[in-house]
Amino acid sequence: MSPASAQTRQEAAAADPAKEHVIWVMSDGLRWQEVFRGADPSLLIPANNDGQPIDSYAKRFVRATLDESRKALMPFLWSVMVPQGEIYGNRDKGSDAYVTNGLNFSYPGYNETLTGHADPRISSNDNIPNPNVTVMEWLDRGWKKNEPGAHNLTAGFGAWEVIGGALNAQRCGFTVNVSYDPLTSIPMTPKLDLLNRWKLESPRIWPDEAFDAPTFYTAMEYLKTQKPRLLYISLGETDDWAHGNRYGFYLESANRVDSYLKQLWDFVQSDPEYRGHTTIFFLPDHGRGSAPTGWQSHGKDLPESKYIFLGAMGAGVPARGELGAGTPAMRQNQVAATVAKLFGRDWVKETPEAGKPLPEIR
Repeated sequence: MSPASAQTRQEAAAADPAKEHVIWVMSDGLRWQEVFRGADPSLLIPANNDGQPIDSYAKRFVRATLDESRKALMPFLWSVMVPQGEIYGNRDKGSDAYVTNGLNFSYPGYNETLTGHADPRISSNDNIPNPNVTVMEWLDRGWKKNEPGAHNLTAGFGAWEVIGGALNAQRCGFTVNVSYDPLTSIPMTPKLDLLNRWKLESPRIWPDEAFDAPTFYTAMEYLKTQKPRLLYISLGETDDWAHGNRYGFYLESANRVDSYLKQLWDFVQSDPEYRGHTTIFFLPDHGRGSAPTGWQSHGKDLPESKYIFLGAMGAGVPARGELGAGTPAMRQNQVAATVAKLFGRDWVKETPEAGKPLPEIR
C-alpha cells in the first residue's frame, strides 16, 4: 500500500452531530488478554471447567497462532470492527488503556465510563443511585429541551441490576431496563412480550443479574422499534463466569458478545437512518488478573486489573486498526466526553473533572 493510500485509509469524515447515533456496549470484566490473544490454553483445563471436559472449547477457540485464536473467539471484532475502526489496549504491542478510579471493580468503572471521572463516594457495588449526572442524562436533557415532545432518544439496558443505579434510573428521564425487569415503557410487541416472559420464567443463577441474551435482545427490540440516538448496553456474563472459575463459559460469553456486536452493526447497515451516521464503542468496566488464578478476580489488590481495551468503529472514527507503541494511552475517563463530542457537545466544559475526548474521534 502506498503512503498516499494508507493516509486515505486512516482518514475519517467527521460525524454529523445532527444525524449522529451512538451504540455503546460494555462487557463486564472481559480481559484484554483474551481480546488480543484469544483463548489461553493454560486456562482451558478441566479444573477451570467444573471438572468437565474441555475438548469442545479447545476445538472452537484454540488455534496455532494468537492472531488466529483471537479471530476464532471474536470474529466480528477482528474481521470488521478493527479493520474499519480502531482498538486500544494491546499491551503486548505497547498500547495501554486503563481505568483511573484505582478500585478496578464494577460500579466505580461504570461511573467513570458514564461520567468521565472517578468519585470516592462510589466505592462499593451497592445499588445506590448515582449522585453524578451521566453524559447520557445530560445529552438527553439537551435534546428534549431543543425538541419539545421528543421521546425515546436515549435508552440504557443492563444485565446487572446495579446498572440502574449507575444510570440513576430514578432521575435520568429515559428508559432504563435492567436484570429481570420487564420492559413496559414502549408499546408491546409479540417479541417483547416473549422476552419479558423469558426474564420472568427463566432460572436465575444470579439473583441480581440476568443472562446476557434476554438483555441484549430486549435492547435490540427497542433499537428496531424506537430508533434511539444513544443506546447503552451492559452485559455481564464474562465477569460472572470468570468469578465462578468457568473458563469455557467465559469464552463462550465473549464469543456471544462478539455476535451481538455483529447483529448491531448489521442492523445499522440495513437502516437508512443509522447507516453512515452511527458509531459503536466497545469496552469493559475493568480488567482482571493473570493466569493461573488471578484471571478469576480483579480489584485494587490486583493492580494489573486496571488495564482494559476500547474498540470503536463508524462515523468519526479513523480506520487506524490495532494501535501499538507510540500511541497515547487511552483512559476510561475519556469515553464520556468522546461520546458527547460526536454529538457536537462539550462534556468537559459541563464537567471539568472529566477526561478529555479522544482527539482522533471527531
